[in-house]
Amino acid sequence: MGEPERAGRPVGPIRVGTSGWSYADWAGRFYPEGRPRGFDELAYLARYFCCVEINSSFYRPPSPRSVTSWLQRTPADFEFTFKLHQRFTHERESPWTAEEVAEYRRGIEPAFRAGRLGAVLVQFPWSFRADREAFRHLEAIRRDFGDLPLVVEVRHVGWLSDEATGFLKDRGFGFCNIDQPASSSGVPPMSLVTSPVGYVRLHGRNFETWFSRDADRDARYDYLYSESELEEWIERIRRIARASERTYVFTNNHHRGQAPANALQILSRLSGRRVAVPATLVESYPFLDSIAETEGRGRQGRLF
Repeated sequence: MGEPERAGRPVGPIRVGTSGWSYADWAGRFYPEGRPRGFDELAYLARYFCCVEINSSFYRPPSPRSVTSWLQRTPADFEFTFKLHQRFTHERESPWTAEEVAEYRRGIEPAFRAGRLGAVLVQFPWSFRADREAFRHLEAIRRDFGDLPLVVEVRHVGWLSDEATGFLKDRGFGFCNIDQPASSSGVPPMSLVTSPVGYVRLHGRNFETWFSRDADRDARYDYLYSESELEEWIERIRRIARASERTYVFTNNHHRGQAPANALQILSRLSGRRVAVPATLVESYPFLDSIAETEGRGRQGRLF
């Protein structure tokens, strides 16, 4: 379809996807319950979206073999974004080594070489404050990963100062706009763009479990956005797209297949049309019937 005209400049390409794809509780919700032998979850996901965010690369550097396999199992225009390994963001007590940099870079090289690397997400915890030490840390990341499209996700509101956002823009770091449970010190919903890459991550608003030390991953991200809550983000996403060359939107509320459900709602709202929805997902979330079209009409997930 042609690029939709908005107020001001046209909307740039917007890609909508999910954060990860390998979740056991997606069986019978997003994926079929009785999956045949050889069923490929990633290839199935690529029928409905044209990008995915890799979370596993935060915990261990991706292997070139795995990334090459992912490329082979998805269409040529399917893109990947990768989290930077935690060694560079959460283990800040000692300098990293050249080999650690090389190992991570080797892992994502197949996607980069194929032109299918959307961005590298440099995710920091709430404790990473906008000060001189943090700026020096980011300078080191830019030094070692400077040729990659880097997007920074920060949680503390101090990063919204003119000095901090100016630093990100001057150093070519994109800004990850997030939706998270509200707090006085947390970054609120924004439509900030500091590089050619616009980026959005929706984590859910499960306040009780988000701040609980006892909550596991599933509990923390157990949240289903309402239509009105998603509507708040539609105009923000459009503003981000107008200010960037390409924009990525990922839903991270993965528990019980809520991420693909909300991602498809966002895709439908942005495109102004019905979208393909797995029958199992409609059964789990009947409200999706209002946006679901007959399956088998091709891939989706990108707006031009």
